[in-house]
Amino acid sequence: MEHNASQLFIGIMSGTSLDGLDAILADFSQAHPRLLASQHIGFDPALRTELLALNLPGENELERAALAANRLSQHYAQAVQALLVHTQKSPNEIAAIGCHGQTVRHRPELGYTLQLNNGALLAELTDIPVVADFRSRDIAAGGQGAPLVPAFHAAVFQHSSLHRVIVNIGGIANLTNLPSSGNIIGFDCGPGNMLLDAWCMQHTGKAYDDSGAWAASGKVIPDLLAAMLEEPYFKQPPPKSTGRDLFNSAWLQQHLRRAYAPQDVQATLLKLTVHGIWQAVQDDCAGAQEIYICGGGARNSALVNSLRHAFAKNAVPVALTDALGVAAEHVEALAFAWLARQTMHGEAGNLPAVTGAKHACILGAIYPANRR
Repeated sequence: MEHNASQLFIGIMSGTSLDGLDAILADFSQAHPRLLASQHIGFDPALRTELLALNLPGENELERAALAANRLSQHYAQAVQALLVHTQKSPNEIAAIGCHGQTVRHRPELGYTLQLNNGALLAELTDIPVVADFRSRDIAAGGQGAPLVPAFHAAVFQHSSLHRVIVNIGGIANLTNLPSSGNIIGFDCGPGNMLLDAWCMQHTGKAYDDSGAWAASGKVIPDLLAAMLEEPYFKQPPPKSTGRDLFNSAWLQQHLRRAYAPQDVQATLLKLTVHGIWQAVQDDCAGAQEIYICGGGARNSALVNSLRHAFAKNAVPVALTDALGVAAEHVEALAFAWLARQTMHGEAGNLPAVTGAKHACILGAIYPANRR
């Protein structure tokens, strides 16, 4: 392989929001990764419904999970092909694909996590080495297995004299505390888009609340917000991670004591996301000077404006990672390209201070390509 080829990596991320997958092709030959192309593929309703159902025990779930993993891998391969066509690259010019897979169970307290993915099939379909199953090694070393993106945030966004916090708002919201020196920490701080999307789908038939307009039409319900904030997870110290296993529609339903107006519940769920992030910064990121938002939630203007308002009292500016040279919607996929690069170079991809693992680990399982 040419030296340049070893610096081209593809990253694929499909998160807990279940809206589809994001794939990027990046060049890591310079100090700052350069994005060459991006591709988004939405999930059809049947696949989205099946992935959501597989988050809970069900009939014949082993076969259904395997078939869903195959379908996902076909979508992943489709995205890879689109990236190659767009950039006029051949498979043998790409060092590896880093593919997170689709999380359907995350139970680090029981010693396991499960991301649907068929790395062997993806390698076969693309003829590119695939790095998958990133979380399991960290869990095996006593960690949470998540979040994994803080190591990438530190590599790309840390500043030598400014204390930054990077907040990723996907289905779950997580943050990375990046002081100019000293320990980096990161953790899931609570729901991101997950409950907002589920409530929006239930009451409007739309997959998400475009720009947060529906939430903006409602009013926060103080009693409901207070009840949801009693969830012990919010007060649990890091390291910690969470997902749909906790923050799901059943969790929300148990807090709905009466028939609230749907738009008011949506406004309250938006406030829950904002408060979870704001409180986490107060408790664990003292001295933060700048906050940068990434993930799908970065395009929810009502959510971002509410965050800006919340942090205005601390005189801390809130911006999108676009201002740092990486579009908000590309950060996670780029992180998994970077994590694949770490694995292929034999370097650790986790931060023990973030996940709680006993030591740094080389993450992932490698599925080689059949190159001759």
